[in-house]
Amino acid sequence: MTTSTTGTAASGTSGVPAGASRPMRADARRNYERLLVEARAAFAEHGTDASLEDIARRAGVGIGTLYRHFPNRHALMNAVFQDALAALLERSRQLASAEQPCGALVEWLRAIITHTGEYRGVARALMSASLSQCSEPLCEAGAALLARAQEAEVVRADVSIGDLMQLTNAIALAAEQAPNDPALPDRLLRLTLRGLHP
Repeated sequence: MTTSTTGTAASGTSGVPAGASRPMRADARRNYERLLVEARAAFAEHGTDASLEDIARRAGVGIGTLYRHFPNRHALMNAVFQDALAALLERSRQLASAEQPCGALVEWLRAIITHTGEYRGVARALMSASLSQCSEPLCEAGAALLARAQEAEVVRADVSIGDLMQLTNAIALAAEQAPNDPALPDRLLRLTLRGLHP
């Protein structure tokens, strides 16, 4: 994921990681930010099952320091994905007033697939309830775009945002399994979208 710097407060780069109640000391903040940088690189290179010990070593800290900031792998994954989440939420706000509601919804779904595809293992991880901190805001943002398209009667009324998120994640997962076919995600999305119209 080429993560956006949009929404740095959400990513913890302001010195307050997600869920923290007060700013960290300067040295703790530096460790936190180094761990995020190395985790992004490791997840992109090796997938989301990359070794946490290697991430800590590359960040120049002990594994105990990593666990003090991120008590488990999913906590680290959530923190890494916050920048991409912020970018997707910002994009949904930009698309909220687009002239073509269906086109706005499609563009946003395509953006999710693109972001998800930039880390191996992300699609599978996003299907996990343990990453609900990421999925709930995305569902809310997508629901607003979907409702607008349904009000314009360009998307079927029985389509739910949950269904669309599952389909989007499934497309990203399929693309992850076929790295030599870069056109596959868009092909599958187009096939899916044919069923959206009334």
